[in-house]
Amino acid sequence: MAIKPKPKGGDLKTSKPVQRRQRLAPEARAGQILDFAAKLIQEEGFTEVSMERLGREVGVSKALVYNYFPNQNDLLTALLEREINVLNERQIAQVRQAKDFRDLLLRTTRTYVEQVRERGPLLQRLWAEAAVARSVADTYLETRDATKNYFARRVAKEYSLPNAVALTAVDMQMALTEAAAQHLSHTDQDVDFAVGIYVTMMLGGLDALGQAHGKPSLRSKEKTVKAAAAPKTAGSVKARRPVTP
Repeated sequence: MAIKPKPKGGDLKTSKPVQRRQRLAPEARAGQILDFAAKLIQEEGFTEVSMERLGREVGVSKALVYNYFPNQNDLLTALLEREINVLNERQIAQVRQAKDFRDLLLRTTRTYVEQVRERGPLLQRLWAEAAVARSVADTYLETRDATKNYFARRVAKEYSLPNAVALTAVDMQMALTEAAAQHLSHTDQDVDFAVGIYVTMMLGGLDALGQAHGKPSLRSKEKTVKAAAAPKTAGSVKARRPVTP
């Protein structure tokens, strides 16, 4: 009986099945490439980010990576824009959940600080790239201005301040928020503890501004409302003569 020779490459029955690339929607695939790019930048730096490396990590061809991002600058710009948009969406969600102005400050400050703590090294490296920073400048400034104007309106209403004073105060507060985030990124302090200190300082400063620059008519109206809402004590109630039959 003739023995059939084994096919080259070994026994076909024991060979590993060929893994097929998972088909994803274009948006999902682009997001996957950006995820791996962010991971490489944080762990190994810019020098290790190449289209070939990204394709290998994601499991697609280098040509397909170039199809989504024609060059590295486009890739890094898309990554930084995504980071800006993610933070903005998180902040909007916190604004919607805030119960009052103090809660609003606590929530939005904590969200920003946590973002810097988690993504700080990535953000610093991306912003350090001059071409990338220029590419996202308009998006960043538009988002920042919208945030500043929203908080200025809230501050003006909460503390009866003129718009110019509220805008200046919020602009300074945003710089202090960045300073607080950078401080926490280099320490082991509890985030809630540090954010609580920051918010207490901010509210104290706004209270002082309200006393110094608040609109007199609105301040007097607020005092009247607070006085009317205050509980009456026994000494403040006039004694009434008993009604005689």
